[in-house]
Amino acid sequence: MKFLYEKDLRQMKYNILTSTRHDETVRAIAQHLGVSNAKLRMVLIRRLDMSLLENLGSRWEMGLQHADDGDPLAEELGYELFTRFIPLVDTETMQTIYADTTAMTQDMPFNDAIARGKERIREAVLS
Repeated sequence: MKFLYEKDLRQMKYNILTSTRHDETVRAIAQHLGVSNAKLRMVLIRRLDMSLLENLGSRWEMGLQHADDGDPLAEELGYELFTRFIPLVDTETMQTIYADTTAMTQDMPFNDAIARGKERIREAVLS
């Protein structure tokens, strides 16, 4: 006998992510991270469970509204957005990226430091 948790749920996850509302959310997240939609879908299918995928749109919207209030660096990087609301980066890795990016803002323009920080986040998401 095969139990539900033993099934391969990739096709079901893919169907969720390609539905109209979820596709819009995937496109927005991919644009924010600077990755292709297909690569992001693969990462989401591999890392997130069905419950997180079903609620992806609302989690994204809530994260945009409530994550990282008052900290422009954390908001630009998506510190809480990608650790708490849509868990694509583990907290320790994000903390390291945040600390390094904060240090970089002392030596270079803010936008250049943010670009380097986002590149590291992109690498962490795709790894």
